[in-house]
Amino acid sequence: MNTSSTLRALLGATLLLALSATAHAQNDTFDVVVYGGTSGGIAAAIQTRRMGKTVVLIEPTKHVGGLTTGGLGATDIGNKGAIGGISREFYQRVRKHYSDPAAWKFGKQPAGYDSGRRSEVGQEDAMWTFEPSVAEQIYRDMLAEAKVDVIYGERLDLKKGVTKVEGQIQSIQMESGRKFQGKRFIDATYEGDLLALAGVSYHVGREANAVYGETLNGVQTKNAVKHQLQPGVDPYVKAGDPSSGLLPGVHAGPPGEEGSGDKRVQAYNFRMCLTDVAENRLPITKPEGYSEARYELLLRNFEAGENRAPWNPIRMPNGKTDINNNFGFSTDNIGMNYDFPDGDYALREKIFAEHLQYQQGLLWTLITNPRVPKAIQESVAKWGPCKDEFTETAGWPHQLYVREARRMISDYVMAQSNCQGKRVVDDSVGLAAYTMDSHNVQRYVDEKGHARNEGDVQVGGFPPYGIAYRSIVPKEGECNNLLVPVCLSASHIAYGSIRMEPVFMVLGQSAATAACQSIDDALTVQRVDVKKLQAKLLEDKQILAWTGAAGGGIPVEKFSGVVIDDEKADKTGEWQQSNSIAGYVGGRYLHDGDSLKGQLAAKFTLPLPKPGKYEVRIAYLANPNRSKAVPVMIESASGNSATSIDQTKTAPIDKLWLSLGEFEGDKQIVVTIKNEGTTGHVIVDAVQALAK
Repeated sequence: MNTSSTLRALLGATLLLALSATAHAQNDTFDVVVYGGTSGGIAAAIQTRRMGKTVVLIEPTKHVGGLTTGGLGATDIGNKGAIGGISREFYQRVRKHYSDPAAWKFGKQPAGYDSGRRSEVGQEDAMWTFEPSVAEQIYRDMLAEAKVDVIYGERLDLKKGVTKVEGQIQSIQMESGRKFQGKRFIDATYEGDLLALAGVSYHVGREANAVYGETLNGVQTKNAVKHQLQPGVDPYVKAGDPSSGLLPGVHAGPPGEEGSGDKRVQAYNFRMCLTDVAENRLPITKPEGYSEARYELLLRNFEAGENRAPWNPIRMPNGKTDINNNFGFSTDNIGMNYDFPDGDYALREKIFAEHLQYQQGLLWTLITNPRVPKAIQESVAKWGPCKDEFTETAGWPHQLYVREARRMISDYVMAQSNCQGKRVVDDSVGLAAYTMDSHNVQRYVDEKGHARNEGDVQVGGFPPYGIAYRSIVPKEGECNNLLVPVCLSASHIAYGSIRMEPVFMVLGQSAATAACQSIDDALTVQRVDVKKLQAKLLEDKQILAWTGAAGGGIPVEKFSGVVIDDEKADKTGEWQQSNSIAGYVGGRYLHDGDSLKGQLAAKFTLPLPKPGKYEVRIAYLANPNRSKAVPVMIESASGNSATSIDQTKTAPIDKLWLSLGEFEGDKQIVVTIKNEGTTGHVIVDAVQALAK
């Protein structure tokens, strides 16, 4: 199937009117109307039914689940202990599905295939990696069990879509003319169309740092390190000749002042579900309208020294992947989505089509162009779309990864200070737990005349934090019967931490609970009794505050001997903090973000109670994304020695400690960990000395 036929099938899925497995009600009046069958919308609809209210879930396409069923099978969340309620029920059902040997159509479950995404301390009840088709079937089952009325193929009329009287939405109208009346409405779309039509304030793009007192918002050239082009890549059509014009995807003009705001939006892509199982693999084909010039920058990037395949394939069950963007020129279609959030359907379909052609053409280039390194050609050529996923569209996802679009501006805006724990809310309705993450926003020409990416930010190192109820309801006076759990009120960089599918489910459930409570108490959504709301959420197994009870850190005093945690190490360079995988020493561990290679070091000085022989151990938590050769230096009375450790392998002592050997000590032993010459994340946690 070529690009045009794939696109027609995908757009046909958008326009096709289909009925749910449960018969939809003939009466289009409901207690709660949920627009958008994303993961958040599904949780909202299920919770409404559980609370005894009538609800309709309206999905413009014929698929529910949004990104969760659209290719994002490697769940992004950070600390999974932060996820409860209906969201956790979904991941528990995923685990139950794959516990059946019959679920493994292409061989047995590989041992540890999902390690690091499931096996956190206390989190073995759920499973966080899955096939798109499995996720959608689980969602459909959950909706059917809750007896949710689901309407497929109805799209909000962008001109006449909302009837609003005295600050309340009375009804919403679809393009077909069909109307849905309700007491409360929930906008669970990625785009925020309902909130916009309801006259609710919103923002598109990046705020300046000064707006909310942030440091990671706005233009970010200094942070754009990891997913960056090689130095010296020429941006001009004719190399060295500015008069020849810029290559596709590179914009004219400077990137903007550091930290200043703009209307640019972080890049979108498709999360590809590919397979290397020959019997289930479709071929990678040349898309209609393919132009090699679109990928000239990619080819020059290889010629400038890039030797890595430009993607990040994460293994899913049954020989499949969730493939995301990675490195300087990859699946992210940088700079080609600015008009998407406020665009009409025709413009969005055009942007969708351009993204589809771009990503199909990227694969074609990688496997056929002789300027691509042979090893990369061969590694990519092993893969292809799955015959049994996205069967209507030749294996290509029906959902574009809309990382952010509109963001509501309410009476409370979640910001960087919330993520980092400097500002704590008392009206929490769920937790976020992911790094502050923004993909690149633009590609420009720097002062040296070279192509560069801008906008990439990845800063973590904080525990899960509460999301304010005030951030999912509009400003009082703008609309008093609407809740917004997906396009919530958050700055660009805070939204980059919150915008994860499990969190959208959490907030969808919380929004529905508030909607039902506001109906029962005859209050506007802004006037809901938050304490009563929180009590109901806790009853329904939501998690509203982080206590570290799901694992967290192990106090230093629990270990014998001399133990120095990373907090007391002498650090060189800007290490990132994290506590996303539980079982570390103290309150956190450090990592290098797989960047700043050769610039970071951590020196641990262990004071010895008396001279003698000591066993020296180093603590780290293993993960497949770690470095296999972390350099470690030991200075002792025995002399200086060097070794390297493989942090992809589980430490043999309590799955945390690795012995570096025995050393003679006088007053102290010094251990230094560096990230020089490493590939993959370098972890720094603690060092221990035990008298022998």
